[in-house]
Amino acid sequence: MQIDEYIFPDKLYYHKEHCWAGVENNLVVVGITDFSQKMAGTIKRIVTLEEEDEVKQDKPFGTMSSGKWTGKLYAPVSGEITEVNEDIEDDPKLCNEDPYGKGWLIKISPGNLDADLSKLMKIGPEFATWIKKEIVEKKALIKK
Repeated sequence: MQIDEYIFPDKLYYHKEHCWAGVENNLVVVGITDFSQKMAGTIKRIVTLEEEDEVKQDKPFGTMSSGKWTGKLYAPVSGEITEVNEDIEDDPKLCNEDPYGKGWLIKISPGNLDADLSKLMKIGPEFATWIKKEIVEKKALIKK
C-alpha cells in the first residue's frame, strides 16, 4: 500500500511507534517504516540491544538518530533477540535506502507470537485512517 509518498508492504505488521514486524521461519524481523525513515531524515546512528537480550512489546529496544532527531525504537513483539543487523552499525543509511530489506534492525524469537501480532496493525482501512492522521500530525510538528 502506498499512502502519499510512503510505502507500506501488505505482508507486514505495523506498530504504533512506526516499526514493522515480518514473520520468517518462526522469527520476527523488525525494522522501521518508510514513513519513519523519511520523517527522521538521513539516519546517522542506530543502537539496539544485543543478541540474547529480552525485549517486551511496546518497550524500547534501541535508539535511532539523525542530524535533526533522536528517538526510541519500540519492540513490536516480546521475546529474545536472536540477531542484530551489524550492517546498519557500519552503514545506518541502509534504513533510509531499503527500510524493508537490507535496513532491518533485529530478529526476535517471540514468546507469544499470536497474542503479540493481534495487537499490531495490518494493511487495511483502519491502518490507512491511522497513518494518514499520523502523517498530518508529524508534518505539523516539523513545521513548528
